Amino acid sequence: MPPQGCSAWAGVTTRPAGPTLGVVLSASASIGHSLTVFFDAVGKFFSDLAAVHWAPLLLGLLFFGLNLTLRSRAYFNSLRAAYPTTRFRWRRIWGAYFAAVGFNNVVPARGGDIIKLFLTRSSIPAATYPTVGAAFFVESIFDACVGVLVLIFAFTQGVFPKPPDFAKLSSFDISYLAEHFRFTLFLITALGVLGLFAFAMLSARFKAFWVRVRQGVTILSDRPRYLREVASLQAVAWMARFAAFWFMLDAFRVGGSVKNVLLVFGVNQVAGAVPFTPGGAGVQQALLVKVFAHSASTTVVAAYSVGQQIAIAAFTALVGLGAVIFIFRFRSFGEVLHAGRASREAEREAERAGVPHDHDGAELEGEPPPLPGRRPRGARARY
Repeated sequence: MPPQGCSAWAGVTTRPAGPTLGVVLSASASIGHSLTVFFDAVGKFFSDLAAVHWAPLLLGLLFFGLNLTLRSRAYFNSLRAAYPTTRFRWRRIWGAYFAAVGFNNVVPARGGDIIKLFLTRSSIPAATYPTVGAAFFVESIFDACVGVLVLIFAFTQGVFPKPPDFAKLSSFDISYLAEHFRFTLFLITALGVLGLFAFAMLSARFKAFWVRVRQGVTILSDRPRYLREVASLQAVAWMARFAAFWFMLDAFRVGGSVKNVLLVFGVNQVAGAVPFTPGGAGVQQALLVKVFAHSASTTVVAAYSVGQQIAIAAFTALVGLGAVIFIFRFRSFGEVLHAGRASREAEREAERAGVPHDHDGAELEGEPPPLPGRRPRGARARY
């Protein structure tokens, strides 16, 4: 009888599966469990649809739309400070903002940010991608300050799981990162190293790039104007968002209160850091079930966790698609992405050739940027 672990026929010693296979099997099982839990919650939501209070839900969506509208105005003000002599319309910035949020809520990996970057850049004559992209981050200063306070509150309430306990949640993305701490640390380190490398390369080779980036955050150099035109609007937007989640908690019978809304904010902060699912849906659902376990029945909380996400995703996607169609004259989000990639590639080719790249001034009058392979009637091709 051959020794244990050996093949009697080939004489080759067999070895147990390596750690890679174990990780793959563990990940597959975790994904399957996460999907099962998620679709169970979806089933509970639709089976309990008749119990939803529709008036508070509609009010919640209206306040959520107001929140995004105010934020788009703050973004518009940042861009106006970056381009003080250029005329462009707020409704196009509003449309780009809604289109991005709507796309991010139905497609993972935050591809909507690319849509916002392209549509915004195409709405401002002579705008550049570095300047428009840098303006994205002006609003992150206020949001980061509020987010830190929200997380401090959430972690001190005794119901929000601590980071080591994220591994026990029924959501593959966050539980996997929490369980495999070394991989998460490696990922964060790798991203940091890549960021530093890119910073060094761009600093050395593209001085003009950093000039454009600084142009995008021009409003930060004027503190009174920043507080008046950006931070104040963001503060009101957070209030509108607070009201939105209060009404949604009431709509799904969890119960609106200051504590509950702040806990939802905390969940959104954590989910926003894990962009592997549309709108962080899996992470939100797992955390909400954990956080509100003692506030309502499991069925009610599960229905709320999914129902709120579906309602927000449907609302923002419909408004965003409407903006894409009626403001920018595209037929779909996919067409925007295709045109954005073509525009970016054309700009890179122009930069390599040393030729200034601009887009048609007709865009200011509501015309979309020319699509690959065709152009608006009466406009000349410019790439």
